[in-house]
Amino acid sequence: MTGRPSPLTGTLPPQVSPPEFALGDLQPATVVGVDVVALPVLPGPEPGDPVLLGPGADDAAERLDVDLVEIAELHGMTGATGEVATLPVPAGTDANPHLRMVLLVGVGAAAPVDVRRAGAALARATRDRDAVATSIPAAADATPEVLEAFVTGTMLGSFVFHWRSDGPPHRPVRRVVVAAPGVVPDHALLERAIAIGGAGWRSRTLATVPSNLKNPPWLADRARELAEAAGLECRIWDEDHLADEGFGGILGVGKASATPPRLIRLDYTPEGISARALRRTPRVVLVGKGITFDTGGLSIKPGASMASMKRDMTGGAVVLSTMAALADVDCPVRVTGLVPAAENAISGGALRPGDVLRHWGGRTSEVTNTDAEGRLVLADALAYAVAELDPAVVVDIATLTGGIKVALGQQVGGLFANDDELARALLEAGERAGEPLWRMPLHAAYEERLRSLVADADNSPSGPQAIGAALFLQHFLRRPGTPVPWAHLDVASVGDVPDERHEWTVGPSGFGARLLLAWLGRPEPLTGIGPAGNDRKEKRR
Repeated sequence: MTGRPSPLTGTLPPQVSPPEFALGDLQPATVVGVDVVALPVLPGPEPGDPVLLGPGADDAAERLDVDLVEIAELHGMTGATGEVATLPVPAGTDANPHLRMVLLVGVGAAAPVDVRRAGAALARATRDRDAVATSIPAAADATPEVLEAFVTGTMLGSFVFHWRSDGPPHRPVRRVVVAAPGVVPDHALLERAIAIGGAGWRSRTLATVPSNLKNPPWLADRARELAEAAGLECRIWDEDHLADEGFGGILGVGKASATPPRLIRLDYTPEGISARALRRTPRVVLVGKGITFDTGGLSIKPGASMASMKRDMTGGAVVLSTMAALADVDCPVRVTGLVPAAENAISGGALRPGDVLRHWGGRTSEVTNTDAEGRLVLADALAYAVAELDPAVVVDIATLTGGIKVALGQQVGGLFANDDELARALLEAGERAGEPLWRMPLHAAYEERLRSLVADADNSPSGPQAIGAALFLQHFLRRPGTPVPWAHLDVASVGDVPDERHEWTVGPSGFGARLLLAWLGRPEPLTGIGPAGNDRKEKRR
């Protein structure tokens, strides 16, 4: 044994890190050691009026002895979000001899969404630079949402993944200093913003790793590492334990692969809660589809559709990344993350159309389409969660159906929910985080299409794909008495990014971690949701 990696799988090369961030109350042009200063540009008060420059611009103009408004107008700037103009500074300044460039960056109305997009534009304009000092967040009211938006936009606009023999094509700017007079160095707020941006970075990275390396055991190993670093409890079911406990959906989908399936469970407990209080602390369960590659099975996909299927575990990546950041956003409830992981492959042992699977808990599915595999593995995890974990809320996330892309295009994720308050909370979180959702109907009239002549349900009913898949999953949320508040996020519409757009980079998106953290990081994320949520709301009145 040489110990060298297999030429078929290889070893993932070291990846670049996102930028480091710091806060300061200096004028950006006086921050020593940075080679770039970035200043915000806003539209004039009326159409046709000259643009306005944000904090730090007057000081920078005086030190450089230039008219920065004139520079902006020479570049045709209007102050629209994401515009960038460049002013070379080859000799630096007396205050900072390292300075080589000033950027003017449009921030539009300076709302959080504008600041996020301006941060992404800044990230692209400063690739391969050492450090930038910027007052972009100070162009708006100093709110936590603005700093969070800037940090996440700058981080994710910097995203790079590579497996090149000569290294990455670009590197993110190494350090970003948010600097302007009056900036309060709130390091806890900064750390929270970095954690949220980092969750987006991690979910995007996991979704981008090629499947000659990424398989269910590999993903389980990453979950163990993540759990150890984040202080989470971790349990992994291997194929023998899955068989012993009756996880027929996960086993059925994964049985054709040379790499066996896994079920990953991570548990988060809020810090400082007593054992007595812990028993009264509600639990949220997050379930993420973990199909590490999807050929479609014997119902094989066309080649063009298969090319992006390394990212079919985006839901699992989002759940793992969210779990790792819960402590950083002070999540006040218990959270369990479940990732049913399998490779949907083709071999002599592959699942066949017409086969019947028995899921955890006993419900059966007739498999009329082996390419509708995601709902089969999710069903096991959902049934287990409802029966064993007593959840107050269940949210699953998956790149599940092509139908949701037909319905929504590639910039909005689909949301199904059986609880209006849960739907509202997730919609608001998506808007705040920059990962928007659109609510779709759980239209009961399509239930009859789930009928199978031989099993409890057909896994691929005719009719609207996304609605049919959601209705299929809903049956695994049944429990005696009150239904479990549940949301299903079908993010196949936003699983891939075709063009550079704001903080989105081409390739797998990792969509969902930011919106889940925006929701679970609220002081009371379950307010009004389900009967227990309504009880809590009434007691506060």
